[in-house]
Amino acid sequence: MFGWTRKSVCKAAVGLALAMTLRTPALRAQQKPAVDEPNVDMQWAVKIPARDGVKLNATVFTPHGQKQPLPVIFTFTPYIGDSYTDRAMYFAKHGYVYALVDVRGRGNSGGEFEPFVNEGRDGYDVVEWLAKQPYCNGKVTMWGGSYAGFDQWTVLKEFPPHLATIVPAAAAHPGVDFPFQYNIFAPYDLQWLTFTSGVTGNGSLFGSSSFWGSKAREMYMSHLAFQDFDKLVGNFSTVFQKWMKHPTPDAYYDAMVPSPEQYKKMSVPILTITGHYDGDQPGAFTFYKRHMQYGTAEAKANHYLIIGPWDHPGTRTPKREVGGLKFGEASVLDLNKLHTEWYDWAMKGGQKPQFLKKRVAYYVVGAEEWKYADSLESISNAKKTLYLRSAGTAGDVFHSGNLAETPSGGTASDSWTYDPLETRPGAAEPDDEPNGLTSQRTVLNLFGEGVVYHSELFDEATEVSGFAKLTVWLQMDVPDTDLEADLYEILPDGGSVALTGATMRARYRESPREAKPVPVGKTEKYVFDNFTFFSRQVGKGSRLRLVIRSMNSTGAEKNYNSGGVVAAETGKDAKTAHITLVHDGDHPSALELPIVKP
Repeated sequence: MFGWTRKSVCKAAVGLALAMTLRTPALRAQQKPAVDEPNVDMQWAVKIPARDGVKLNATVFTPHGQKQPLPVIFTFTPYIGDSYTDRAMYFAKHGYVYALVDVRGRGNSGGEFEPFVNEGRDGYDVVEWLAKQPYCNGKVTMWGGSYAGFDQWTVLKEFPPHLATIVPAAAAHPGVDFPFQYNIFAPYDLQWLTFTSGVTGNGSLFGSSSFWGSKAREMYMSHLAFQDFDKLVGNFSTVFQKWMKHPTPDAYYDAMVPSPEQYKKMSVPILTITGHYDGDQPGAFTFYKRHMQYGTAEAKANHYLIIGPWDHPGTRTPKREVGGLKFGEASVLDLNKLHTEWYDWAMKGGQKPQFLKKRVAYYVVGAEEWKYADSLESISNAKKTLYLRSAGTAGDVFHSGNLAETPSGGTASDSWTYDPLETRPGAAEPDDEPNGLTSQRTVLNLFGEGVVYHSELFDEATEVSGFAKLTVWLQMDVPDTDLEADLYEILPDGGSVALTGATMRARYRESPREAKPVPVGKTEKYVFDNFTFFSRQVGKGSRLRLVIRSMNSTGAEKNYNSGGVVAAETGKDAKTAHITLVHDGDHPSALELPIVKP
């Protein structure tokens, strides 16, 4: 995900050199001279002092023979600066100084790495130190996504005077989508912590899907406590154990991100980038929405948002295919070029990037075009409500309920059973599924642990763009359980396209910060309002499929339904959940869709 192996070109280079020496002078004279590309100069092992005396390591790239001070871009990364050398070279060839800076405790930087904790203060010190260097004109900005997207927000909240703009892509938001997503941890936490353990890069180990898949499956099949996963992996982690003590978005995570008061003070231009299938989309949108909620009118007017059809890496290097789903050529933006245009506008007095016609740009899959809106809320101009209905049989794709435009009358419900000791769902999961967006494996392997509803056929192509919302009335006999809801488009030929999904730990149904045990036997309203953003032109003749199920996967922390500390639960704590979804006249369970009408 964070690097790649280049093929050796030594043999080809030797062959080319030999061929050139054998050409005659007359032939060589006929050749046009190669166009000289701008050269780049480098400063190795630059030491930037943090306020506590720790030295942060940077590699600085400048345009060759730089005569005048220029704005400086820096990437602040735990993934070792060398992994972004190509980006540094690009921007140094396009009129900027670029610094690759290892965060505290990683690469050649001093200190100890604790994820998300020190980057705000350290980043402030980096900005102000760079601004004073002779190659800098006093304007500093940042580049990067994921952790390096988070970095930009956490540095901005410290308000270094010389930070001129930020462009956070796929920004992880502590307490929202990492180290848990909506209060549910994942084995991936240890995979990532092992990637960033020590001071060197561990890319090969991080990328070994067979190793990590086997360890997650071992924990799952043996019904071990999630909090012991680091021991099972063989990398005992004090950070992992600290996270286990903070299973909700509390003050520990709050200190890492901007407060409402800090959002109010922000004034620099901001460009937020995320994707339909970006794993950190919840984080990126949390930063964006909170700035829209608390920021000043002037600051919000200079905050632009791009939502592509991309996955997590695609928010920096877009590709036309993600998870088996192919997009049109227009989806592949040259984001290096767009960044350069943004930096030119924000720091050099250039023109605003032509692509940013309005404050929000989003890509409509199916129509394969970019569209624009003045705000996130104004993308959709209508709402379609589909009510869950059935004759009491909605247990699988072949015996499903309906998504209808009118609610049920009388008494109606569907039910399923979830036994946390059931391992068939996890056993059916591959270590890697390259066509995850078009596969129907999960839906066809419910094993009685969920319910399925289908809509009628769409009689015309319809754009659905925005955030779906699902309200269901549930009754269960356990104090807690984990639930997920997923929405698909089912094509006329029977193919499936994943659109969006949402999750919930039942004890946090009212607030992610406050646990409330589920009252046994009582019918309560559960609102899934954390679906990811998607934009799709649902085709004529397609239908929608809604799947609501218990979470039972090797890829997520197992909830054994006891109501205790989930990370400490084992198979000995397992309680079988009997769940009833009510959709009668008094309890109108329904799916709300954001529609865009011409």
